[in-house]
Amino acid sequence: MLNRFIAFVFIITLCSLGAGAQSMKLALLKYGGGGDWYANPTSLKNLAAFCNQQLRTRFDLQEAQVEAGSPELFNYPFVHMTGHGRWEVTEAEAQNLRKYLEAGGFLHIDDNYGLDQYVRPALKKIFPELTLTELPYSHPIYHQKFKFANGLPKIHEHEKKPPKGYGLIYKGRVVCYYSTETDLGDGWEDLEVHKDTPEKHTQALQMGANLVQYAFNGAGL
Repeated sequence: MLNRFIAFVFIITLCSLGAGAQSMKLALLKYGGGGDWYANPTSLKNLAAFCNQQLRTRFDLQEAQVEAGSPELFNYPFVHMTGHGRWEVTEAEAQNLRKYLEAGGFLHIDDNYGLDQYVRPALKKIFPELTLTELPYSHPIYHQKFKFANGLPKIHEHEKKPPKGYGLIYKGRVVCYYSTETDLGDGWEDLEVHKDTPEKHTQALQMGANLVQYAFNGAGL
């Protein structure tokens, strides 16, 4: 029943690739523990607009905000999470997130610097049997509409470390993509917020569009 339910939601979303379809929303994950889940208020609006232009989606420009333990999670094929601080997952939230990801959902976590030490144990609580794996540059996630031959683009410099893109792979599908040392979400924000160059802004949006496109393709619908 769960798979049928989320498959129905995904089919509706995929239909948004055609003209005249009802719009859907990207979602921002609200999480507990004290971290600033709301860190980039303009990012998903800009990503939605870019996807509408480049992928012919029909996303509502106002994102949804959904709690990790809520049944509303299953309404959104693509969920984004960011922040600088603590993320704690309850047992109920872990079970809900797992069911969502098993059923075809996609979670993108973008470390806005400070989140990393909480992401890995939280994901272990959700999928104890899985391990985050750095994705090779040849992975399809880097070769959707936009080609990133060298993998994840570097948007912001903090500690002079290369950007890293990790996947949590369930039955051959990346259900969670974790980006670090890059600040993709910051790059999606309005240009005046972080004073990014138009080139970096575009790179960030292109990578974000690849994630959205992969999330739809990865649902197998």
